[in-house]
Amino acid sequence: MSKVKYYYDSDTLSYRKIERKKGRRFGFTFLIVIGVALAGFLFHILYLNLPQIETPKEKALKRELANMEIQYDILNKKMDQVNAVLTDIEDRDNNIYRLYFEANPIPEEVRRAGFGGINRYKDLEGYDNSELIIKSNKRMDVITKQLVVQSRSLDEIAVLAEDKEKLLAAIPAIQPVRNKDLSRIASGYGWRSDPFTKARKFHYGMDFTSPRGTPIYATGDGVIERADSRSTGYGNHIRIDHGYGYTSLYAHLYKYNVKKGQRVKRGDVIGFVGSTGRSQAPHLHYEIFKDGERINPINFYYGNLSPAEFNEILQKSQQENQSLD
Repeated sequence: MSKVKYYYDSDTLSYRKIERKKGRRFGFTFLIVIGVALAGFLFHILYLNLPQIETPKEKALKRELANMEIQYDILNKKMDQVNAVLTDIEDRDNNIYRLYFEANPIPEEVRRAGFGGINRYKDLEGYDNSELIIKSNKRMDVITKQLVVQSRSLDEIAVLAEDKEKLLAAIPAIQPVRNKDLSRIASGYGWRSDPFTKARKFHYGMDFTSPRGTPIYATGDGVIERADSRSTGYGNHIRIDHGYGYTSLYAHLYKYNVKKGQRVKRGDVIGFVGSTGRSQAPHLHYEIFKDGERINPINFYYGNLSPAEFNEILQKSQQENQSLD
């Protein structure tokens, strides 16, 4: 309950009640509200502009920014690790893989090439940490490009390796008759005495003496090009096209175990030793062609002979004796 105030009226010599005017009461209230609002506004301005005073939102943003900087630092360290591993792979790729498969090394300027043209990072400019963000993005883009270059290189190496594997499987690389089945190496590649004319004649293959019916093995992967007796002097014979310019010939066979057009693998039994055609005794006459030219088969037995066995067969093949065909 509000207090009632009085004043002394000297004219009437009595106390009269003080009547408050409504206009003054409203004006007083209005001034109070304006004063409070003005004071609040001034306080807010001071609060926002004093450097030592931070709003909760500013504090949250600062914490978020600090966390972002930590994450970018961790990201850069991880990129350092990835780059170290990638550099090692690139080094092995250039100096081992590509060298082995006779492919040209990838130039360093291709591996480390940047990005020209328009500014790819324009949208990242204008922020407090733009430099950090742009630098990290540039590193990530360069590493990504290096990975793409390396990936394509390994794809190329995979194709070369597959082709190399096919080449190694195709080259005639084993002895066509096993050592345990051999009676002897009758004659090697070179000048020999003809068994029929006794004249000195060049012998273009190697003769492996074995009993009639001894298995003969394909010396490399390939396709049977011929399996017939329609070649002068060879009798029943087989020719295998190994691809890559290599052909192997097996002559004087007793019988065949394959037919023309058949694909064979190294080590498959293709026929059996005989004495057909121009032959003096059961044996296998074996030849190798490279790009249509006969070459010495002695250089192609590394697939199933030990060094000692190879030296022994080399010495026997170099003896100028009488051939069997």
